[in-house]
Amino acid sequence: MKVTILDIGPEEEEEIIIKCHSLDEDMVKLVNQLKQGARKLAVYQEEGMFFVEPEEVFYFESVDQRVFAYCKTEVYQVKCRLYELLEELPGRDFIRVSKSSILNLRQLERLAPAFGGRYEALLKNGEKVIISRQYVSLLKEKLGV
Repeated sequence: MKVTILDIGPEEEEEIIIKCHSLDEDMVKLVNQLKQGARKLAVYQEEGMFFVEPEEVFYFESVDQRVFAYCKTEVYQVKCRLYELLEELPGRDFIRVSKSSILNLRQLERLAPAFGGRYEALLKNGEKVIISRQYVSLLKEKLGV
């Protein structure tokens, strides 16, 4: 892949042009990342609203009709549903791993088989997340395994 960067004058508008043979999954992912830029997530705790980078989130979990973002040491509430988060984060490495969880693949340290066709994901912060058997094939596909 060839990358060309041109300096432009202050009066010119910045633009990105992508030339590709076909619009495959990698190209769609790249376009989504460019569109989203450095977008932060609004999250909440008792003290108020905070903003975190999506990459800082290890996983999202829905509990009692509330969605939580689990970071390295903090847990925040998110004011949207899991399917809305997946729509917001399409170009990033987030994947649905159960009806109630979304996992950040960049925070994945190890996968291990678990009982009943499920898998257990060990994250870089030491937490474990169960991957439902119906999502295992999607996870393997996303990881290229």
